[in-house]
Amino acid sequence: MTAAFDAKAFVATLPGLPGVYRMLGAQGEVLYVGKARDLKKRVASYFSKTASSPRIGLMVAQICAIETTVTRSEGEALLLENNLIKSLTPRYNILFRDDKSYPYLMITGHAYPRIGFHRGAQEKPHRYFGPFPHSSAVRESIQLLQRVFRLRTCEDSVFEHRSRPCLLHQIDRCTAPCTQAIRQEDYAHDVRNAELFLLGRENDLIDQLTTQMNTAAEEQRYEDAARYRDRIRDLSRVQARQYVESAVGVDADVVACYSEAGMTCVNLVMIRAGRHVGDRSFFPVNATDAPMEEVLAAFLSQHYLEQPIPPLIVGNAAMDGEVLEEALSEQSGRPVRWVFATQGERRVWVEMAEKNAQLALANRLREKGTQEARIHALRSALDLPESAQRIECFDISHTMGEATVASCVVYDAHAMQPSQYRRFNIRDITPGDDYAAMRQALSRRYERINAEAGLLPDVILIDGGKGQVSQARSALAELGLNDMVLIGVAKGPERKPGLETLIIETTGQAIDLPAQHPGLHLIQQIRDEAHRFAITGHRARRAKTRTQSELTEIPGIGDKRRRALLTRFGGLRGLQSAAVDEIAAVEGIGRATAERIHRHLHADAGVSPRKR
Repeated sequence: MTAAFDAKAFVATLPGLPGVYRMLGAQGEVLYVGKARDLKKRVASYFSKTASSPRIGLMVAQICAIETTVTRSEGEALLLENNLIKSLTPRYNILFRDDKSYPYLMITGHAYPRIGFHRGAQEKPHRYFGPFPHSSAVRESIQLLQRVFRLRTCEDSVFEHRSRPCLLHQIDRCTAPCTQAIRQEDYAHDVRNAELFLLGRENDLIDQLTTQMNTAAEEQRYEDAARYRDRIRDLSRVQARQYVESAVGVDADVVACYSEAGMTCVNLVMIRAGRHVGDRSFFPVNATDAPMEEVLAAFLSQHYLEQPIPPLIVGNAAMDGEVLEEALSEQSGRPVRWVFATQGERRVWVEMAEKNAQLALANRLREKGTQEARIHALRSALDLPESAQRIECFDISHTMGEATVASCVVYDAHAMQPSQYRRFNIRDITPGDDYAAMRQALSRRYERINAEAGLLPDVILIDGGKGQVSQARSALAELGLNDMVLIGVAKGPERKPGLETLIIETTGQAIDLPAQHPGLHLIQQIRDEAHRFAITGHRARRAKTRTQSELTEIPGIGDKRRRALLTRFGGLRGLQSAAVDEIAAVEGIGRATAERIHRHLHADAGVSPRKR
C-alpha cells in the first residue's frame, strides 16, 4: 500500500452492500477486480490482516485507489465482476483465456436433412446437439451416425447436382437420397433414429431395431435383418464405451482442479444425454499460489459467462456454490446445481477429470521444460541476453506475385501466442517483390506498436536471406528502432530442415547450427508456424479474389447479384456445375443473364448452355 492512499479513510466511506471493487495502480491501471456480499467488510479485509497469499500481498502494496460499484445482489455482482475481468484482464486476477466457441452437431431442416459440424449462431429450422468440447468429438459422432444411420454429409450444392450415388453410398455410409435411392419417409425414419441416439434414448432405439430385425427375419428378408443386426452391434459398442452408468439422458459438466510445480490445470469433462463426449483442459494465468476453491470459482464464473450452461456441474472442491448457482440459473433461465462429489458415481466422474487434469499438466510441464531448454540454448548460441524470450517471425506468401500476404507470429512465455498473430495484405508493390513486401509488413507492424506503446520483441526472425534482412533493418531504422535484434533464417541446400543458415544482422555472421541443436529446433518451430499462418491467409485471399474477379468480369453482375449466386450454389464451383434454368431461378437473375453467366463460366471449355 502506498502512502498516498488512506485505506482506513476510504473504507469508512463504503456501504455494507453487495457490489464490485476495482483496485487501481499508480498509472490508473486495474490491478484486481473482486466481488463482495458486503463491500465495507470485504475491502477492509485486505488492509486489516496478513495477505492471504504472496500474490495478494504484492497487489495490496501497489494500490493507489479503489473504485466500487454497488449491485442489487451478490449474484449480479458476480456477473459484473467477470465481465470486467474479461474486458480489463487485471494483472492479479486468476484469468482463463478461452476465446473459442464450442462446436455443435447439426441436423439441417431440409427434406433430406444433412448432418454436419456447426460453430456459431443457431438458426431455425435446423436442430443442434451439443455442445462438444472440441471439433474432433463432433466429427467422431458424425462418423458414427454415418456408419449406423447412413445419413448424408454432403453440402447442398453437391447434393442438388448429383446424377449418381457417390463413394460413400458404395461403402455403405450413405443411402444416396441425392438420387432418390431411398424413399423420403424411410430417410426421415433414419433421421429420427439418429436424433433418439443423440438425445440419449439409445435403449429405446435398440429395442426398436431389435423388433425390426426379428420382423425382417420372420419375413425371410435376411439382408435387412443383417443390416439391423449390424446397427444394434455398433450401437451397443458405443453404449459400452461412451455412456456413463445410470446417467442416461443427463447433461452435466465435471470440473476438476489439479496443481503441481507452481502450475495449475482445470479439466472440464462434458456429459451430454448420458454420453461422455470428451474433455478440455485449461491453464489459468496468475494462479500460482491460489487455493483450489478460488481457482474453481474463477473458472466457473468466467467460463460460463458466454458458454452454454448444463443443469448440473460437479466439482472436486467444497466451496460456497449458492451465489454461483443463483447467477448461473439467472443467466441460463433455468435451475443450475453445483455439486461437490465425495462418493458414488459422481465421485468416479470427478476422479476421471482429476486424472485428465494431472496428465494434461504433466504434458504442459514437460513441454515447458523442453521450451525452456530451447530458448536457453538459442540465447547461448547467438549470444542473446538472458532476458530475451519474446520472438516475432515474419514470412511472405504469394503465387507468382498474386494475393501477397505477410504473416507475423509471436513466441513468448515459452509458447506460441496465437491471439497475438497478425496478417498483412500487401498492396501497391511490384508483384513478386518479396523485399518490398517484407519492408511493408515490418513498417506496418511496428509503426502501430510504436503508436500504441505496445510490447516490442526481443528478437525478430525473418524467413529469408540477406536481402530480406536488409529490408527489415531499413524499415526498422525509419521508425527509430535501431537496436532490435534481427536474424534471417535462410533455407539450406534442397530446402531440407536442419540445414538452415542463421544470418545475424548486427555482426553480419552466418551461423550453421547442428541439425539436433535445441535452439535451431525452436527457430524451426516458429518459422514453420509463420509459414503456415502466411500460406493459409494467402490461399483465402487468392480464392476470394479469383471468385470475385470471375463474376465481376460478367456485364450486369454487381455485388448483390454476385452474393445471391454464391449463396445459392455454395460457391463458384457449384455455380459452374449449375444449369441455365437453375441459374435463372435465382432472384434477380433473368434467363438472358443466366445464359450470359453460363457462357462466361464455360467459355474456356467450349461448353454450350446445359438445360433441364
